Amino acid sequence: MCLIVFAYNVHPSYRLVLAANRDEFYERPSSSADFWKDHPRVLAGRDMKEGGTWLGITKSGKFAAVTNYREPSSLKSGAPSRGRLVSSYLTGNQAPDKYLKKISSQADKYNGFNLLLGDDNNLFVFSNRGENKKLKPGIYGLSNHLLNSPWPKVARGRKMLKAALKKKGEALEEALFALLADRHVPPDNKLPSTGVGLEWERLLSPILTETQIYGTRSSTILLIGKNRRVRFVEKVFDGQKEPWITSRFSFVVRLKFQKRSTLKFVSRTIPHSGGNDTR
Repeated sequence: MCLIVFAYNVHPSYRLVLAANRDEFYERPSSSADFWKDHPRVLAGRDMKEGGTWLGITKSGKFAAVTNYREPSSLKSGAPSRGRLVSSYLTGNQAPDKYLKKISSQADKYNGFNLLLGDDNNLFVFSNRGENKKLKPGIYGLSNHLLNSPWPKVARGRKMLKAALKKKGEALEEALFALLADRHVPPDNKLPSTGVGLEWERLLSPILTETQIYGTRSSTILLIGKNRRVRFVEKVFDGQKEPWITSRFSFVVRLKFQKRSTLKFVSRTIPHSGGNDTR
């Protein structure tokens, strides 16, 4: 996942408004968002290579997402999958602060990552590159550096999110997906220098990334209402202009043993398999 922008306890109706693009090589196999058969309380896509995920939520309101920290010069071969940091939290029973305490002692084993972690009460950000804090209300952006780093796509995404928050209902969803589809390329003098070379910095700089072999694999919107109603919408891409799967889910966050109902709608156009950013 290469961009997450979110408003936390800012919107009058939603505790969390989140829009995220996941970027990865098209050939990496994945499954689109759904409730997992082996963990039916977990709603997420799945990396079919390593078994983890990039973003997900449970029926009890546990939420997690991960982005890679881009520093190719320090990549370690054989490091554990960063996507498992998300799946282990979602499938486990630990509160977010307890889980972060556990993984902080093991974080140096992983390549660079940023982890968003929350439940029905709190939201945290943790990076093994120097960040660990409980978040206050605000509008945030996270790409492949630290939270709110002044990368062009992060600044542009936060600005577009702030404007989108003025809308309601379907207009809000449309504005968030328009944000995630933004293809603006900033000038070279605004680009970060992360060690991948200028050509790749240009290719990776738009909010929606497109190359012949790598790009935005899915766009996801997550809305968690103050009434605890969750709306989760995912669009899956394969390098083409239009999504080939759109999935919608809606449920109310409840205590673990309370009854719950879930609504799901999936629109598919052509069969395909893709990839995730959970390396």
